[in-house]
Amino acid sequence: MKPLREVAQAYMALAEAQRQLRDGSFEDAAANCRKAMEVSRQMPPGEAFDHDGFDAFCHAGLAEALARLGICDESLQSADLALRYFNRRGELNQDDGKLWIMAVLSRAIALDGLGRGRDALTEYRKASEMLAERKAEMPGREKLTTEAAARIAELERMVKPEKPAGYKAWWEFWS
Repeated sequence: MKPLREVAQAYMALAEAQRQLRDGSFEDAAANCRKAMEVSRQMPPGEAFDHDGFDAFCHAGLAEALARLGICDESLQSADLALRYFNRRGELNQDDGKLWIMAVLSRAIALDGLGRGRDALTEYRKASEMLAERKAEMPGREKLTTEAAARIAELERMVKPEKPAGYKAWWEFWS
């Protein structure tokens, strides 16, 4: 039998964090994501609880909150932890898919904030594609799509291509 009190407290903290993210209370959302993970770790080790999945949900929220606060190093770490789970799982249900998209977008924002434009551009493109393919409704989808498109356009101007347009290596002229 699962310790219902801990499970309920953990999910309540995560739900509160999701509400706070929608409302723009990023510091409170980060605190609730951390609280949710803390509470979930109080369960006895033998209990049937998907700690990896729950932590991924919490890290997705934490990554978003930290990215919006400009705490890019920690945001990137949380996004990577969440994506390790989501990428391994593949196709997820509707709610999990939203968190997966937000983890990718948070990773892009964090990389962008760390000055890693080329990597951020790749992640923004991935997030934009995921948002475009999203069949179900997602709160703020249009705003997120617009934000990703704007950052893609800006980064494309800033990031120099690895090879100039029309570039050919010396041996390609002879073939």
